[in-house]
Amino acid sequence: MLIRSFPAGAFGTNCYAVASGPRSECVVVDPGMEAVEPLAEMLAADGLKPVAVVLTHGHLDHTFSVLPVCDGYGIPAYLHPADSGMLSDPARWHGPALAPLISGVRLPDPADVLALDDGATLSLAGVDLTVRHAPGHTQGSVMFSLDLDDSPGLLAGDVLFAGSVGRVDLPGGSWESMLGSLRDVVLPLDDATVVLPGHGPATTIGRERATNPYLAEASAAPKGRGL
Repeated sequence: MLIRSFPAGAFGTNCYAVASGPRSECVVVDPGMEAVEPLAEMLAADGLKPVAVVLTHGHLDHTFSVLPVCDGYGIPAYLHPADSGMLSDPARWHGPALAPLISGVRLPDPADVLALDDGATLSLAGVDLTVRHAPGHTQGSVMFSLDLDDSPGLLAGDVLFAGSVGRVDLPGGSWESMLGSLRDVVLPLDDATVVLPGHGPATTIGRERATNPYLAEASAAPKGRGL
């Protein structure tokens, strides 16, 4: 398994390429702001050919470059349907920090984006990605489980970070839903799982279980809260 990444744009969104190895097809994850050129350079360095873009959620710092990337390589994009409104009406779903960007952004028509279904396994570029719907940061936030050969892996988007979790104060965010996702989707994962987040450094489920205060709160949350 080959994982390559770079932090895109002012928000430092981790854009990933996932492949079975060098000089092969790959899946692009979350091409955010100012991602087109550095993505092309990263792919060329390993001889990778993208076959699809998968999105962990619909916020602009993760979707800004989806249209030029998909058009440039002639490939489809995947997004959970609960976040499709962020493509058709981004102004409604983003806070004031991103407002100046919205007037100039071009995003795909939601009708042209393929749906991510909870529990489904996408077999793309020789890689199996299992979709885990984990609302809270947004209504359609997902994570992708995959096999990293020597350990389980998790492309966590903005659900789980090293030492923190995604914000829930933007439209569509919910702390109750986040607690449910952390308790029911994240905490059952194996401690050896390598977490590849949407921002910041990689971590593991074991490290976060032991040190992340938000996972501790989620662990103590009674059933019936959140999902």
